[in-house]
Amino acid sequence: MLNSKKTNILLAMAGAAALMASSPVLAQAPAEPTPAASTAAPAAAPATPEADPATIAETTGGAHGGGITPISMFMEATVVVKVVMAGLLLASILSWTLLLIKLFEFGALNRKTDTFLENFRGARTIADMRAVATQEEFDGNPLADMAAAATEEIELSRQSGLSVTGDHLDSALGRATAAVSAVQSGLAKRLSGGQQFLASVGSIGPFVGLFGTVYGIMNSFIGIAESNTTNLAVVAPGIAEALLATGIGLFAAIPAVVFYNYFNTRIAGYGTRADGFAAELLNGISRQLDKGA
Repeated sequence: MLNSKKTNILLAMAGAAALMASSPVLAQAPAEPTPAASTAAPAAAPATPEADPATIAETTGGAHGGGITPISMFMEATVVVKVVMAGLLLASILSWTLLLIKLFEFGALNRKTDTFLENFRGARTIADMRAVATQEEFDGNPLADMAAAATEEIELSRQSGLSVTGDHLDSALGRATAAVSAVQSGLAKRLSGGQQFLASVGSIGPFVGLFGTVYGIMNSFIGIAESNTTNLAVVAPGIAEALLATGIGLFAAIPAVVFYNYFNTRIAGYGTRADGFAAELLNGISRQLDKGA
């Protein structure tokens, strides 16, 4: 009896051990991670590809290296565009030089004219007028030349035995007026030196610059077709170089137009002054002839 009870207890314990061994919770106990497994995860990250140096250079401006200046654009331009820009810059320099020359010229002309008029208005006879007009100090002054021409005509009439008073006064004044008009006819030409150059630069400067721009942009589009790329960083420098030609054309033309108009005003003003002096001169000669001087 006791032996059978012992046998049953042993069987029950063996069954319980079998049930515990077959339990899922106990069968799937977590295994302790190994060092190799913990270091394997970072190695699986994808490698980052290195940037192509050619691509970097292309996106940062190519040969310009991202620093585009007017000088660098001029140096990188084609030969035709360089010639256009150089010619326009030279024309601009000449325009500014001409401005300085004519400013000094008109300044000296007005000072000499003021001095001449002051001396001329102090003359009492036609001989005195001629003496003032033929002074070396006033050589080349337009108003002095007008006075010299008129008084010389009166003197020549006298030397020829012609009467310059009385009934012959009008004919004598007519000859003096013709002599004055001959000097006045060349006055505008004497004062307008350089005006034609300023007018030419002002009128054709923008078109010359536009020609350089068209040629430069044409070459830029040809380069785009050959390189088979539309990257703005690649094509922009060439277009900027072409547009620089138009900018220089305007830089040369605008001052030239301003200078041309300014000097035209100065020439017209001096012409008005000369007309007033011509009337004053002929009135003075007529008065002296009436007096028999």
